Amino acid sequence: MLIADGDNIITGKPLIDGAKVLATSQGEGRGEKIVVFKYKPKTRYRKKTGHRQHYTRLSIDKVVIPGAAGEKPKRTRRKKTEVTTDGT
Repeated sequence: MLIADGDNIITGKPLIDGAKVLATSQGEGRGEKIVVFKYKPKTRYRKKTGHRQHYTRLSIDKVVIPGAAGEKPKRTRRKKTEVTTDGT
């Protein structure tokens, strides 16, 4: 949505075309336990359960600006070659 590098500011509408975020996974984990308690009065209904959300911890290494020198070129597909059975 926005990349600011000193005096150079790039904004997107709503995203910046060609911009990439390079990140490294730091592992998986689980969040804090949330208690879910259901209760209905006058009917003796009580139910207590819990939930822990799974997540992946990331560390952001670099934000690549579109057209920057460190950007990898786009991959091109190989042209298919025709193979004949007579060896030519």
